[in-house]
Amino acid sequence: MRTITLEEHFATPGFLDGPGRELRDQARQVGGRAEQLMRDLCDLDAGRIAQMDAAGIDMQVISLTAPGVEQLEPVDAVALARDTNDVLAEAIARHPTRLSGFAALAIAQPDLAAKELDRRVGGQHFAGAVINGHQRGRYLDDKFFWPVLEAAEALSAPIYLHPTKPPRAVIKASFGGFSPLVTEMLAGPGFGWHIETAVHVLRMVLGGVFDRFPKLQIVIGHMGEGLPFFMQRVDVMPVELTKLRRPVSAYLRDNLHYTFAGFNFPATFLDLLLEIGVGRIMFSADYPYASMVKARAFLEQIPVTVADRALIAHGNAEKLFRL
Repeated sequence: MRTITLEEHFATPGFLDGPGRELRDQARQVGGRAEQLMRDLCDLDAGRIAQMDAAGIDMQVISLTAPGVEQLEPVDAVALARDTNDVLAEAIARHPTRLSGFAALAIAQPDLAAKELDRRVGGQHFAGAVINGHQRGRYLDDKFFWPVLEAAEALSAPIYLHPTKPPRAVIKASFGGFSPLVTEMLAGPGFGWHIETAVHVLRMVLGGVFDRFPKLQIVIGHMGEGLPFFMQRVDVMPVELTKLRRPVSAYLRDNLHYTFAGFNFPATFLDLLLEIGVGRIMFSADYPYASMVKARAFLEQIPVTVADRALIAHGNAEKLFRL
């Protein structure tokens, strides 16, 4: 059974000297496994391929790791997105059957970001784009960003909406009052990242993004960032109130796709399966932050038919990303 993973990460030395500096410095302080993680992020060749082979992963669709370029000054974001996409394009060319990629986009300059997306998807056959959450407190429901979404729809290029830290004021109000490390974890991978992404998706729905761009497809990880659990609840906001063309849950079923991304939790998977259906669920491991071996083992254990397991493992991704 072919396997394709979709929330897999890389970095470049230039990124780690810039927006990834905090990540790099923390790794140096912790040492050991954390420093190895930095090396794994920057390895786009033999080491990564060897780990994929050992775990039984045939292809990774990789993207620049968080926090990406979204929080940079616009000029700096454009340059770093271009440079990291060049590195990724070269890696894909070296390993065309093993690697594909999502383009980083400097959405602070939407017209340039749209051109970059066209260059990478149309010219170099990238699978789509990655956007790491808000851009300095602005979300994709803001019409300022709609040139990027228009380009994505026209190119049939899905956007992977990856978590990022909430805006600083939200962190202070909702996650502060604890030790710095507890606040960081609570606002980040312990909870805040996922709720932040779920709110971002709901803002896009309620802001009319999918009424304006009905063919636009968004991918989110971590078994849906909590949204499947609220699938029925969000419809307490009826169309009479929202002025949308359809109920909120309809957009979550028709314009979104969902990946594992390190959430190897049976009960969470079952909720996603029951609410969304097998046709919009895709495999991922969240490498190198989570184990490809454990993700592959979880894929074998989920309670689905052989045919449905194949859809999740590779079929849905092949169809969506034309892999």
